[in-house]
Amino acid sequence: MPWKPNMLRPLRVKLTLLYFVFALGLVILLGAGSYVLLSYYFQQSTDLALQYKMATEFRALGLTLPQNLAQSEQVWLQNNPRPTFTPTAVPSSVLITPKPQSSSGGESSSGDGEIDNELLPIFVNPLDANGQNIANPKTSTTTKIIDISASAAAMKNGVDLRTITMNNGTHVRLLTYPTGLNAPAVLQVGRQLTDQDRVLSQYLTGLVILGSIASLMFALISWWLAGRSLSPAQKAFDQQQNFVSNASHELRTPLTLIRATAELGLRAHPSQEQGQTLQDIVAESDYMNHLVDDLLLLSRLDAHRLQLAREVIPVSELVAETVRQMEKLGQEKGISLTADTTKGNILGDRARVRQVLLILLDNALRFTPPNGAIRLSAKPVGKLIELVVSDNGSGIPPEHLAHLFERFYQVRTNATNDSRSNGLGLSIAKALVEAQSGNIRIESAPGKGTHVYLLLPVA
Repeated sequence: MPWKPNMLRPLRVKLTLLYFVFALGLVILLGAGSYVLLSYYFQQSTDLALQYKMATEFRALGLTLPQNLAQSEQVWLQNNPRPTFTPTAVPSSVLITPKPQSSSGGESSSGDGEIDNELLPIFVNPLDANGQNIANPKTSTTTKIIDISASAAAMKNGVDLRTITMNNGTHVRLLTYPTGLNAPAVLQVGRQLTDQDRVLSQYLTGLVILGSIASLMFALISWWLAGRSLSPAQKAFDQQQNFVSNASHELRTPLTLIRATAELGLRAHPSQEQGQTLQDIVAESDYMNHLVDDLLLLSRLDAHRLQLAREVIPVSELVAETVRQMEKLGQEKGISLTADTTKGNILGDRARVRQVLLILLDNALRFTPPNGAIRLSAKPVGKLIELVVSDNGSGIPPEHLAHLFERFYQVRTNATNDSRSNGLGLSIAKALVEAQSGNIRIESAPGKGTHVYLLLPVA
């Protein structure tokens, strides 16, 4: 069946958001996990290459390898079984970028003396005890990537491994070891991470693009799934609305006929006992009519089919009119009704706003004992008008406050045992107020009366 707007749409939106957030979280988790794993792989492979390069430099100087360098050298040789070039002279402060030579002699691209590509970007800095580069007389090419703080830390701790950021934003991974010699006192090997950063940046860009596409697909799929999930509830809701609407209309005719018949019997001057019975029939018919009207109104509110006017309502006029309408009923119960008006206008449906106030005043009369007082006041609160119905009645126990707006929920006290109510008044009031972009809340305590706050937009 086609989806009907303004029915279960808010619930469908919430379900869609729930599905979408779950799917998006899964995408982010997978994407972030793969990015972290790739970054971790780059760092581990770089660190292993640096440690192997440091081991070759230690061997070139005739130094004993530290245990961790020996282990790293063994791991490297297991992963890279091809023979690699090992320098035989004192390491120089150069960026090692050997070029393949002809097969007639020198270094070659294959076979014995082959240089592993992972070692090509690694540079070596022989440093003195102050962290200054020791110039190599055999070449004028030197690297300017030197970190004195890393040298000092290595002299103090025996080893230092860190990533530094140069002025141009380039990241460099540095491994520093003291040699125990006078010159060089410290060896520092490093590798610029420009290529790795570029790969990670491209990978992240791809993740963002694919994640955005996947998120859009998940949003559409989530909307479809939410619709399918709510389809049975939508069908049941429509059936309920149709039943309530049809039953309400069907009950009106017999109720009207019953009441008319009872009134006709009263006009015939029956006996006292018969008259009392007929009066009871009229009263019950009125109660049933009122209940049918409430159910029909709630049905229209649930289906968002109630037409509400948008007009400017003077607050002082509305308050005075409502109090005057209920004043006579208050006098019969010995309860005084007062009004405290204010300037300003409300934007809403005049008849429905008055209906809400009548419901609230009726409840106040039920909970207020004789010689009590009820006050209806109004005041501006920002861009809203606050209407307050206050009474000094028996109050409402705190365990009932959270359920007052539930349908058919009633609070039974000594003051209300003799009154007749269907328990729909406050639920209708809440629905009417929210349909006009307003808000309603109740504050009450036993023995301290009740205060109902009604907020409606200013015209």
